[in-house]
Amino acid sequence: MSDRSQVHRVDIELSVVLGRCQMPMQQLLRMGRGAVIPLDTKESDQLWILAAGHPIARGEITIQGERLCITVTEAADVHEFNAAA
Repeated sequence: MSDRSQVHRVDIELSVVLGRCQMPMQQLLRMGRGAVIPLDTKESDQLWILAAGHPIARGEITIQGERLCITVTEAADVHEFNAAA
């Protein structure tokens, strides 16, 4: 078995960041069902796609049938991601 085939078997966690916000812990603890969390993004902004917590791409939300999906649009700029934090 080659090294390359071993790499293809490794699972990695992907995350998608829609946006960010900061709020006091007291406000967070008071939130219940139906609470709205305001994010620092607009509807037209692209999402961040992270692999093991590291930005790898940008994307946008798409809908396929009843599933919410992400379409990759470009490679991530790590410096831009860190600047947004």
